[in-house]
Amino acid sequence: MLDQIKGLHHVTSMAKDARQNNDFFTNKLGLRRVKKTVNFDAPDVYHLYYADEVGTPGSVMTYFPFPHIAMGRPGVGEVGTTVFSVPEGALGYWKERFEKHGVTGLKEETTFGENRLVFDGPDGDSFALVEAKGDTRAPWAKGGVAADEAIRGFHSASLRLRDAGKTEELLKYMGYETVDQSGNVKRLAIKDGNGADIIDLETLPGAQFADLGAGSVHHIAFAVENRAKQLEVRKALIDTGYHVTPVIDRDYFWAIYFRTPGGVLFEIATNEPGFDRDEDTAHLGEALKLPTQHAHLRGYLEKQLQPLGN
Repeated sequence: MLDQIKGLHHVTSMAKDARQNNDFFTNKLGLRRVKKTVNFDAPDVYHLYYADEVGTPGSVMTYFPFPHIAMGRPGVGEVGTTVFSVPEGALGYWKERFEKHGVTGLKEETTFGENRLVFDGPDGDSFALVEAKGDTRAPWAKGGVAADEAIRGFHSASLRLRDAGKTEELLKYMGYETVDQSGNVKRLAIKDGNGADIIDLETLPGAQFADLGAGSVHHIAFAVENRAKQLEVRKALIDTGYHVTPVIDRDYFWAIYFRTPGGVLFEIATNEPGFDRDEDTAHLGEALKLPTQHAHLRGYLEKQLQPLGN
Protein backbone atom coordinates (compact mmCIF):
# COMPACT_ATOMS: atom_id res chain seq x y z
CA MET A 1 0.00 0.00 0.00
CA LEU A 2 1.26 3.47 -0.88
CA ASP A 3 1.68 6.17 1.75
CA GLN A 4 2.78 9.10 -0.44
CA ILE A 5 -0.68 10.34 -1.44
CA LYS A 6 -2.17 13.00 0.85
CA GLY A 7 -5.67 13.57 -0.53
CA LEU A 8 -6.90 15.54 -3.50
CA HIS A 9 -4.76 18.11 -5.29
CA HIS A 10 -7.18 19.55 -7.86
CA VAL A 11 -10.21 18.75 -9.98
CA THR A 12 -10.21 19.83 -13.64
CA SER A 13 -13.44 20.27 -15.59
CA MET A 14 -14.77 21.50 -18.92
CA ALA A 15 -16.81 24.66 -19.50
CA LYS A 16 -18.33 26.55 -22.40
CA ASP A 17 -17.99 30.22 -21.46
CA ALA A 18 -14.86 31.53 -19.72
CA ARG A 19 -16.42 34.76 -18.45
CA GLN A 20 -19.44 32.97 -17.00
CA ASN A 21 -17.17 30.38 -15.42
CA ASN A 22 -14.95 33.02 -13.84
CA ASP A 23 -17.97 34.91 -12.50
CA PHE A 24 -19.45 31.80 -10.93
CA PHE A 25 -16.35 30.72 -9.02
CA THR A 26 -15.10 34.14 -7.96
CA ASN A 27 -18.32 36.10 -7.42
CA LYS A 28 -20.79 33.37 -6.46
CA LEU A 29 -18.56 30.88 -4.65
CA GLY A 30 -16.11 33.51 -3.39
CA LEU A 31 -13.00 31.59 -4.43
CA ARG A 32 -9.84 33.28 -5.59
CA ARG A 33 -8.68 32.97 -9.17
CA VAL A 34 -5.08 32.01 -8.52
CA LYS A 35 -3.96 31.51 -12.11
CA LYS A 36 -5.02 32.68 -15.56
CA THR A 37 -3.14 30.66 -18.14
CA VAL A 38 -3.87 28.52 -21.20
CA ASN A 39 -4.33 24.87 -22.08
CA PHE A 40 -0.93 23.33 -22.88
CA ASP A 41 -2.41 21.42 -25.84
CA ALA A 42 -4.84 24.10 -27.06
CA PRO A 43 -3.33 27.50 -26.23
CA ASP A 44 -6.30 29.43 -27.63
CA VAL A 45 -8.30 28.08 -24.68
CA TYR A 46 -7.90 29.31 -21.10
CA HIS A 47 -6.88 27.17 -18.17
CA LEU A 48 -8.41 28.89 -15.13
CA TYR A 49 -7.61 27.95 -11.53
CA TYR A 50 -9.78 28.82 -8.49
CA ALA A 51 -8.77 28.08 -4.92
CA ASP A 52 -7.95 29.53 -1.51
CA GLU A 53 -5.53 32.44 -1.11
CA VAL A 54 -2.42 30.66 -2.39
CA GLY A 55 -3.79 27.67 -4.33
CA THR A 56 -3.19 25.13 -1.59
CA PRO A 57 -3.40 21.55 -2.89
CA GLY A 58 -6.81 20.21 -1.95
CA SER A 59 -8.56 23.50 -2.70
CA VAL A 60 -7.96 23.95 -6.44
CA MET A 61 -10.81 23.76 -8.98
CA THR A 62 -9.62 24.25 -12.55
CA TYR A 63 -11.39 24.69 -15.90
CA PHE A 64 -10.84 24.47 -19.64
CA PRO A 65 -13.49 26.75 -21.20
CA PHE A 66 -13.97 25.65 -24.84
CA PRO A 67 -16.37 28.12 -26.52
CA HIS A 68 -17.81 25.60 -29.00
CA ILE A 69 -17.93 22.53 -26.77
CA ALA A 70 -21.10 20.42 -26.58
CA MET A 71 -22.77 19.81 -23.24
CA GLY A 72 -21.57 16.77 -21.37
CA ARG A 73 -23.85 13.83 -20.70
CA PRO A 74 -23.72 12.51 -17.11
CA GLY A 75 -23.13 8.83 -16.63
CA VAL A 76 -20.73 6.26 -15.25
CA GLY A 77 -16.99 6.33 -15.76
CA GLU A 78 -16.60 9.88 -14.46
CA VAL A 79 -16.40 12.07 -11.40
CA GLY A 80 -19.96 12.67 -10.23
CA THR A 81 -20.18 15.37 -7.57
CA THR A 82 -17.35 17.63 -6.43
CA VAL A 83 -17.92 18.64 -2.81
CA PHE A 84 -16.53 21.69 -0.99
CA SER A 85 -16.09 22.05 2.77
CA VAL A 86 -17.72 24.91 4.71
CA PRO A 87 -17.97 25.52 8.49
CA GLU A 88 -20.76 24.08 10.60
CA GLY A 89 -23.86 26.25 10.48
CA ALA A 90 -22.92 27.91 7.18
CA LEU A 91 -25.41 26.23 4.83
CA GLY A 92 -28.22 28.67 5.64
CA TYR A 93 -26.02 31.52 4.47
CA TRP A 94 -25.09 29.67 1.31
CA LYS A 95 -28.66 28.74 0.44
CA GLU A 96 -29.72 32.37 0.74
CA ARG A 97 -26.69 33.51 -1.25
CA PHE A 98 -27.32 30.99 -4.04
CA GLU A 99 -31.00 31.92 -4.26
CA LYS A 100 -30.02 35.58 -4.55
CA HIS A 101 -27.53 34.79 -7.33
CA GLY A 102 -29.88 32.50 -9.25
CA VAL A 103 -27.88 29.31 -8.69
CA THR A 104 -29.96 26.30 -9.74
CA GLY A 105 -30.41 22.73 -8.55
CA LEU A 106 -30.53 23.60 -4.84
CA LYS A 107 -31.31 20.64 -2.60
CA GLU A 108 -30.66 20.14 1.11
CA GLU A 109 -29.83 16.66 2.32
CA THR A 110 -27.93 14.70 4.95
CA THR A 111 -25.34 12.19 3.78
CA PHE A 112 -23.10 10.13 6.04
CA GLY A 113 -24.36 12.22 8.94
CA GLU A 114 -23.28 15.50 7.34
CA ASN A 115 -25.53 18.34 6.22
CA ARG A 116 -25.01 19.26 2.59
CA LEU A 117 -26.39 21.64 0.01
CA VAL A 118 -26.38 20.37 -3.56
CA PHE A 119 -26.20 22.91 -6.41
CA ASP A 120 -25.49 23.19 -10.12
CA GLY A 121 -22.50 24.85 -11.70
CA PRO A 122 -22.87 27.12 -14.75
CA ASP A 123 -22.79 24.18 -17.18
CA GLY A 124 -24.87 21.83 -15.05
CA ASP A 125 -21.80 20.67 -13.12
CA SER A 126 -22.69 18.64 -10.02
CA PHE A 127 -21.51 20.33 -6.81
CA ALA A 128 -22.29 20.29 -3.10
CA LEU A 129 -21.26 22.11 0.05
CA VAL A 130 -20.82 20.07 3.23
CA GLU A 131 -20.70 21.35 6.79
CA ALA A 132 -17.45 19.68 7.81
CA LYS A 133 -16.56 19.37 11.48
CA GLY A 134 -13.11 20.44 12.51
CA ASP A 135 -11.86 21.71 9.16
CA THR A 136 -9.19 24.19 10.22
CA ARG A 137 -7.97 25.12 6.73
CA ALA A 138 -7.84 28.87 6.14
CA PRO A 139 -10.27 30.22 3.52
CA TRP A 140 -9.90 33.02 1.00
CA ALA A 141 -11.73 35.75 2.88
CA LYS A 142 -11.46 38.57 0.31
CA GLY A 143 -13.87 37.15 -2.25
CA GLY A 144 -17.07 38.58 -0.83
CA VAL A 145 -17.74 35.75 1.63
CA ALA A 146 -16.80 36.20 5.28
CA ALA A 147 -14.33 33.77 6.82
CA ASP A 148 -17.04 32.29 9.05
CA GLU A 149 -18.88 30.97 5.98
CA ALA A 150 -16.21 30.75 3.27
CA ILE A 151 -15.17 27.56 1.48
CA ARG A 152 -12.18 25.80 3.05
CA GLY A 153 -11.28 23.60 0.11
CA PHE A 154 -12.50 20.26 -1.16
CA HIS A 155 -14.30 17.91 1.17
CA SER A 156 -14.64 14.99 -1.25
CA ALA A 157 -15.47 13.84 -4.73
CA SER A 158 -17.69 11.01 -5.88
CA LEU A 159 -16.94 8.57 -8.69
CA ARG A 160 -19.86 7.12 -10.67
CA LEU A 161 -19.10 3.54 -11.71
CA ARG A 162 -20.91 0.49 -13.07
CA ASP A 163 -18.77 -1.73 -10.88
CA ALA A 164 -16.67 -0.11 -8.15
CA GLY A 165 -14.73 -3.21 -7.13
CA LYS A 166 -11.48 -2.69 -9.01
CA THR A 167 -11.48 1.08 -8.41
CA GLU A 168 -11.91 0.40 -4.70
CA GLU A 169 -8.91 -1.93 -4.83
CA LEU A 170 -6.90 0.78 -6.58
CA LEU A 171 -7.83 3.44 -4.02
CA LYS A 172 -6.91 1.11 -1.16
CA TYR A 173 -3.57 0.52 -2.85
CA MET A 174 -3.21 4.33 -3.01
CA GLY A 175 -3.67 4.52 0.78
CA TYR A 176 -7.43 4.95 1.17
CA GLU A 177 -9.51 2.96 3.64
CA THR A 178 -13.23 2.17 3.66
CA VAL A 179 -14.88 4.19 6.43
CA ASP A 180 -18.65 3.94 5.74
CA GLN A 181 -21.36 2.83 3.35
CA SER A 182 -24.84 4.15 2.60
CA GLY A 183 -26.94 2.33 0.02
CA ASN A 184 -24.98 2.12 -3.22
CA VAL A 185 -22.30 4.59 -2.05
CA LYS A 186 -19.12 3.45 -0.32
CA ARG A 187 -16.96 6.07 1.39
CA LEU A 188 -13.18 5.83 1.45
CA ALA A 189 -10.81 8.21 3.21
CA ILE A 190 -7.11 8.72 3.60
CA LYS A 191 -5.61 9.15 7.07
CA ASP A 192 -3.52 12.19 7.94
CA GLY A 193 -4.30 13.85 4.62
CA ASN A 194 -4.53 17.48 3.56
CA GLY A 195 -8.22 17.93 4.44
CA ALA A 196 -9.52 16.90 1.01
CA ASP A 197 -9.45 13.29 2.15
CA ILE A 198 -12.63 11.54 0.97
CA ILE A 199 -13.66 9.65 -2.17
CA ASP A 200 -17.21 8.28 -2.49
CA LEU A 201 -17.76 5.36 -4.86
CA GLU A 202 -21.28 5.35 -6.33
CA THR A 203 -22.20 2.06 -8.00
CA LEU A 204 -24.76 2.34 -10.81
CA PRO A 205 -25.01 -1.02 -12.62
CA GLY A 206 -26.37 -0.73 -16.14
CA ALA A 207 -26.14 3.06 -16.28
CA GLN A 208 -24.99 4.70 -19.53
CA PHE A 209 -21.41 5.82 -19.85
CA ALA A 210 -20.74 9.54 -19.59
CA ASP A 211 -19.93 11.73 -22.60
CA LEU A 212 -17.28 14.37 -21.92
CA GLY A 213 -18.41 17.95 -22.51
CA ALA A 214 -19.24 21.21 -20.78
CA GLY A 215 -20.03 20.48 -17.14
CA SER A 216 -17.96 17.27 -17.10
CA VAL A 217 -14.90 16.60 -14.98
CA HIS A 218 -11.92 15.90 -17.23
CA HIS A 219 -9.71 14.43 -14.50
CA ILE A 220 -9.20 14.30 -10.76
CA ALA A 221 -5.75 14.82 -9.26
CA PHE A 222 -4.24 13.44 -6.06
CA ALA A 223 -1.49 15.22 -4.13
CA VAL A 224 2.03 14.10 -3.34
CA GLU A 225 4.62 16.24 -1.60
CA ASN A 226 7.31 16.36 -4.26
CA ARG A 227 8.77 14.85 -7.41
CA ALA A 228 10.64 12.12 -5.55
CA LYS A 229 7.38 10.88 -3.97
CA GLN A 230 5.68 11.12 -7.36
CA LEU A 231 8.32 8.90 -8.97
CA GLU A 232 7.82 6.34 -6.21
CA VAL A 233 4.09 6.30 -6.91
CA ARG A 234 4.65 6.09 -10.66
CA LYS A 235 6.95 3.07 -10.33
CA ALA A 236 4.54 1.31 -7.98
CA LEU A 237 1.59 1.86 -10.32
CA ILE A 238 3.55 0.64 -13.33
CA ASP A 239 4.73 -2.41 -11.38
CA THR A 240 1.06 -3.12 -10.57
CA GLY A 241 0.16 -3.06 -14.25
CA TYR A 242 -1.12 0.47 -14.85
CA HIS A 243 -0.12 2.43 -17.95
CA VAL A 244 1.20 5.70 -16.52
CA THR A 245 2.41 8.69 -18.53
CA PRO A 246 5.90 10.11 -18.14
CA VAL A 247 6.20 13.04 -15.76
CA ILE A 248 4.85 16.22 -17.38
CA ASP A 249 5.81 19.73 -16.28
CA ARG A 250 2.61 21.74 -15.77
CA ASP A 251 4.50 24.85 -14.57
CA TYR A 252 2.81 24.92 -11.13
CA PHE A 253 3.13 21.18 -10.45
CA TRP A 254 4.46 18.06 -12.11
CA ALA A 255 1.87 15.55 -13.27
CA ILE A 256 1.44 11.92 -14.23
CA TYR A 257 -1.81 10.42 -15.55
CA PHE A 258 -3.41 7.00 -15.81
CA ARG A 259 -6.87 5.62 -16.56
CA THR A 260 -8.62 3.72 -13.77
CA PRO A 261 -10.51 0.42 -14.19
CA GLY A 262 -13.82 2.29 -14.01
CA GLY A 263 -12.80 4.73 -16.75
CA VAL A 264 -11.98 7.81 -14.64
CA LEU A 265 -8.76 9.65 -15.49
CA PHE A 266 -6.52 9.99 -12.41
CA GLU A 267 -3.59 12.35 -12.04
CA ILE A 268 -0.88 12.39 -9.39
CA ALA A 269 0.33 15.98 -8.94
CA THR A 270 3.12 17.44 -6.84
CA ASN A 271 2.61 20.16 -4.23
CA GLU A 272 5.69 21.89 -5.66
CA PRO A 273 6.52 24.42 -7.01
CA GLY A 274 3.16 26.15 -6.43
CA PHE A 275 1.23 29.01 -8.00
CA ASP A 276 3.57 31.75 -6.78
CA ARG A 277 6.45 30.56 -8.97
CA ASP A 278 5.76 33.23 -11.59
CA GLU A 279 3.80 35.95 -9.80
CA ASP A 280 3.63 37.45 -6.33
CA THR A 281 1.06 35.97 -3.95
CA ALA A 282 -0.67 39.34 -3.66
CA HIS A 283 -1.38 39.35 -7.40
CA LEU A 284 -2.12 35.71 -8.17
CA GLY A 285 -4.40 35.17 -11.14
CA GLU A 286 -4.33 38.74 -12.40
CA ALA A 287 -2.00 38.57 -15.41
CA LEU A 288 -2.14 36.11 -18.29
CA LYS A 289 0.66 33.61 -17.75
CA LEU A 290 1.82 31.48 -20.67
CA PRO A 291 3.79 28.24 -20.78
CA THR A 292 7.23 28.80 -22.28
CA GLN A 293 6.35 27.00 -25.50
CA HIS A 294 3.42 29.37 -26.09
CA ALA A 295 5.09 32.64 -25.04
CA HIS A 296 5.48 33.70 -28.67
CA LEU A 297 1.67 33.66 -29.03
CA ARG A 298 1.05 36.32 -26.39
CA GLY A 299 0.01 39.12 -28.77
CA TYR A 300 -2.40 36.84 -30.62
CA LEU A 301 -3.84 35.26 -27.46
CA GLU A 302 -4.41 38.56 -25.68
CA LYS A 303 -6.61 39.57 -28.60
CA GLN A 304 -8.34 36.21 -29.03
CA LEU A 305 -9.08 35.11 -25.49
CA GLN A 306 -12.38 36.26 -24.04
CA PRO A 307 -12.04 39.06 -21.43
CA LEU A 308 -12.97 37.66 -18.02
CA GLY A 309 -14.32 40.81 -16.45
CA ASN A 310 -12.20 40.77 -13.30
